Amino acid sequence: MISDGGDNRVVDQATYLGLSARRIAELVNTRELAAVDVVRAALARLAEVDGWLRAFRDHWPDQALAEAVAVDRAITAGRRLPLAGVPLGVKAWEWPDSPQIRRLRAAGCVPIGATSVPRGTDWQTWGHTDRGPTSNPWRPDLSPGGSSAGSAAAVAAGIVPLATGTDGAGSIRVPAAWCGVVGLKPTGRGRVPGPLARSAADAAAYLGRTLHATWPPVDQSGPPGCALPVAAAWSADLGLCEADARIVAVARSAADRLTAGAGIVWGDLDVRLRDPGAAWRALRDPAADHTEAKAVRARNDAVLSAVFDAVDLVVTPTTPRPPHGHDGPGEHLSVALTWAVNLSGHPAVSVPAGLSDGVPVGLQLIAAPGREDLLLAVAAAATGSGVIAG
Repeated sequence: MISDGGDNRVVDQATYLGLSARRIAELVNTRELAAVDVVRAALARLAEVDGWLRAFRDHWPDQALAEAVAVDRAITAGRRLPLAGVPLGVKAWEWPDSPQIRRLRAAGCVPIGATSVPRGTDWQTWGHTDRGPTSNPWRPDLSPGGSSAGSAAAVAAGIVPLATGTDGAGSIRVPAAWCGVVGLKPTGRGRVPGPLARSAADAAAYLGRTLHATWPPVDQSGPPGCALPVAAAWSADLGLCEADARIVAVARSAADRLTAGAGIVWGDLDVRLRDPGAAWRALRDPAADHTEAKAVRARNDAVLSAVFDAVDLVVTPTTPRPPHGHDGPGEHLSVALTWAVNLSGHPAVSVPAGLSDGVPVGLQLIAAPGREDLLLAVAAAATGSGVIAG
């Protein structure tokens, strides 16, 4: 941190880029940093990289600085806010007064802008702004994934440590995988809101505020604990697709390293689901005949119920293929390994598994409904110990 020579402090970019959401909140709550200085650093980072990244559709600098001042006043008055001063990216499909945004703001988060989402595409794996497509921070010629494209890109590029997303078929997990960040779809069907974050601990802090009615309280120590080791089953394809061998190899290597880092014990199970594509589409169309769709969902639910009677986790690559270019995925479905659990409602998280040809690969962890604590504990154990490259 440096001074600008006046009354204001300036958080330099190197310092800001090294701060997690939890660490920002700790420093703001102890008044070692001011929320307004952290938000200035986020806005400076946005100005530095968003010209080519295009992660944001809209910027809210005046509103963000005003809200940061309010956070600092609350801290000075003796309040403790669990996410004090944490800059937040808001997926453009949400509205600033949505229930989860209200809860995050009440916890001290400061929204700085609306992140990009796809526009005019059949498969929502692009982000788009009035200035053009959103770039992948690792390679600008590639898509960041979608539909929570800008949120993942903003977190990966260090503009914000936390961003909101929704996941209707993989819309949090696919961009998390391709941008090399943590992305969680909580329990539930449909377009479920969830976080994109730099770490599992930050994702847990986010859930502690947005799902506080059903989620254990989360303090600054990180995710809720759970008993390790846990039993897991590996599947390269869930019986649903032909996955790229390079992606499978990176994901499998990361999965194997979980044995030591996160206490995983592997079960011998072949997890094979029915293709959820037609059912997923039908159930999103009120005018469609849902008879066959419900039968497919019931069959997959029965398979998953039996699987989770035997193991605690199912582990897969997050996507079957690497990021595509801005011309689209062609015939390949990026959501082939994610959308089945949108039908079933199981929670799932994508964590960084490593790199293939210089771009990130995601590892997907799926758990029984309501077991976000297990997902985040395993993810934190893996990423925190360096077991999975992030």
